[in-house]
Order: sequence, then structure tokens, then C-alpha cells
Amino acid sequence: MRHVHAFGGDALGELDAVAVADAIKSGRLNRAEVLEAAIARTEAVNPAVNGLACQAFDRARAKASERGSDSEFFAGVPTFVKDCIAVAGLPTMSGSDAGAPPPAATDSDCARQYLATGLISLGKTRLAELGLGASAEHPRLGPVRNPWNTDYTAGGSSSGSGALVAAGAVPIAHGNDGGGSVRVPASCNGLVGMKPSRGRLPLDDKAGLVPLRVLVNGVLTRSVRDTAAFYREAERIWRHPELPPIGDVRHPGKDRLRIAVVTRSDKRECSPEVRELTLKSAELLEELGHHIDFVEKLPLPSGLTDDFVLYWALLARWQVKSVARAFGDTFDRGRLNNLTLGLDRHASRNKHRLPLAIMRLRDVRRRTARFFGTYDVVLTPTVADETPRLGHLDPTADSQQIIDRGAIWNAFAPLQNITGEPAISLPLAESANGLPVGMMLCADVGREARLLELAFELEEARPWTRIITG
Repeated sequence: MRHVHAFGGDALGELDAVAVADAIKSGRLNRAEVLEAAIARTEAVNPAVNGLACQAFDRARAKASERGSDSEFFAGVPTFVKDCIAVAGLPTMSGSDAGAPPPAATDSDCARQYLATGLISLGKTRLAELGLGASAEHPRLGPVRNPWNTDYTAGGSSSGSGALVAAGAVPIAHGNDGGGSVRVPASCNGLVGMKPSRGRLPLDDKAGLVPLRVLVNGVLTRSVRDTAAFYREAERIWRHPELPPIGDVRHPGKDRLRIAVVTRSDKRECSPEVRELTLKSAELLEELGHHIDFVEKLPLPSGLTDDFVLYWALLARWQVKSVARAFGDTFDRGRLNNLTLGLDRHASRNKHRLPLAIMRLRDVRRRTARFFGTYDVVLTPTVADETPRLGHLDPTADSQQIIDRGAIWNAFAPLQNITGEPAISLPLAESANGLPVGMMLCADVGREARLLELAFELEEARPWTRIITG
């Protein structure tokens, strides 16, 4: 199968989230017709992309019909929440079928802030099991498929959110990012995906109780202005006091920036095609007046990938224990996939190496902070190779094979989770086989506004395809 999309002549049309919100506020559209269009679209595309974890259509209808204030910016705009955070009344499966947890009693802090912007959730989206993989290919639930070409992965771990936004079911969806889990599906599905600075958005309490907080929440959208508007509105609800505000970013910036272009991770050069596409994006930035330097390699310690994989394995071990508690007597460890179990074993067998690995990971921020004393922004590809076909990251394969393949493909994005710096993936390129290829812009901690201004400029200079055709 090739393209799958639901764009058409209904209430949602080709509108992004900002345009839908404006149409509702002006009275050109009403909440009910927007919601019904999103439900119909989800029902039309989900059999092909398989991105829905659980639906809450009737609850969304009830929410849309409530009388009350429309003061929230996104009031009435349909969305989805990734199925790894608690939403009251819905179970949190975390991408697994290893048990049957009860519905959450209350919204998590993240869900509370997200929905306080006025967004109405139609349900929850699928993810790689426990958020650990770069592709959601569940042996029993089936894979989440890329709507640009359903033979290919939608990336991960925010797979369902990426697939459903790209296919036009909703204009914006929640995701979170612990090692590229917003930016990788943004790259695969032709979307905008920003990983904010550490602490920019609230985390669930338990997610902060780790030696190095790599996880952040975010959104997947089809336009830069949707991403910028979400962060503006989220900041009005709650803002981290130690980070500079993002503010109301609506246009390209005027400053010409010093931009380092890097196509090699700590271990490898990206594929020839992705390297060429990255260099073309660098040429565009130079044409726009920015100062470009080609840098062979970022000043990172050798063994960074190995240290991150070991820390990721530790998080996997904690995740297994967490879902075991959440699922209670229904938990069946034998239903976890090989990637999850392999990471769990890797942490157990190498726990003596963890203290030094964590110490080295913490030291990486000192190195990148010095680098940002010279450069304003770093351009890299989001992922090192073209989007793979389903099966390449099959979590039922040998666990070491999956870990190695994932680390080779997702070679660039984990760095910002380690350092806490912001990064945004933009759909600036396309591979020879017609799939989107994301380009990633990274900046110093707290510099999301700079990234959004640059993203607006690039979107204006090289508009990307938002509508899947054919």
C-alpha cells in the first residue's frame, strides 16, 4: 500500500490547528462539526496506519458540547494524547499488551497542562513498547505504519501521534521525547517536532526521579506556527522559572546566525543520500544570509552512544518494574518484546558500569555549552539514514541486533536528551523513494525562540508538502 490520508472537503479541510481554532472562534465552524470530521477521519485512516491505542470519541463529544468559556486558544481543536501518560478514565498501556491496568483516576500534570490549552482529546495513540524503540512494531497489536508509504515505519516512539497527524486525522498531537521520540516520527512522517529544553513542560512525578532527566513532553504538528502557538499557550498556563520564556513567536527572526553543520555522530557518518540532503539545507541557510561552517564532528567523548544505550537500558529496567506495578496481577512478563527484555538484561549485567557512564553523560553538557559559545545553532540530519521498511527494527528479532540497528539509525537525536538542549526537526527534504527526511536544528538551553524563528524562516523559504497526494 502507498499513500493514506483523510484530507478532503470536510470541516477540517487542509487547516492546521491555529486555523481551526480561529475558525471556531469566528463562528465559521462549530466544535461539533470539527470534532465529527476528526472522528470520521480517524476511522478512515486508522485501519491502514494502526496508530490508535484507545478511542474516547463519546467523551470528546461531551466535552465539545459543554457550555463554557472559549478563552483557551485551542478551544475545540481535536487532538490525541500518547498512551504513556495518565488521562483520567483511560488505561495507560504504554505500548504493551503485557497486562490490563485500570483506568487512570486523574490526569497527569502533563495531560492537565496539555488539555488546559483547550485541545479536546479523541483518545490515546500507540507507541513503541514502553517508549523504548524507534519503531512501533508490536507482534500482536501490529505495526504503526507510515501514511506516506505503509510499507515503512512511522518512527518512534511517538508513532501513532506522528502517523495520525500526518494522515490528517487531527492537526496536532501530544508526544514525548527521551531519545528522539518526537523528532524521529516528525522526520519519518513529514512533520514539525520540537524537543524543548529540559524542564520546559511538566513531567509526571516519577519521570523526574532519575539520575539524568532525559524525557520531555512536546507536540507533533504540520506547521511551525502550530508548534510555536502550543508552546506560547502552554507557557501561559505554567512556565519554568529558571528558563527564559519562549514568548509569542510568529515570524522569522532578523538576526543572521552562526550555524555549524555536522553530518557525523560520535560513531559514524550518515548515509550518502542523507548527507547530501543536509548539505542542501545548509546551502539554503547560507542563501538566507546565515554564516555556515562545516564541522567534522561535535566535541563529544568517545563511547557516548554506548553510555547512552546503557543508561537507556537502566530506564528500561525501571519501566518494566513500573508497568509491573501498574498492571498488577494481570502483568505477564513473557509478553514483553525482545527489545524491552534485552535492554533489561543489559542493565542488569552492566550495573557496575552505570555510575561512571552517568557521570560521563552529565559532563557532555559542559562540552556542548562551550560549543554554543561559538555557534548559535547546529544543523544535523534528524536521523542518519532514510526511513527503514517495517521489519528492520522488528522488536521480536535478536535484542542486540535491534539495539544496534536503532543506535545506528537514531544516531543524532539522543544528544539533546543528554544535554537538556532544545532541538527541532523540520521536513525540509525528501528521499529518492519519496519519503520525508527531517533536518534537525539544535540550540543552547532555553533558546527555543531562536529555533522557532529560524524554523519560520525555513518554512517560508522552502514550504514543505503538508498534504499527502497520490
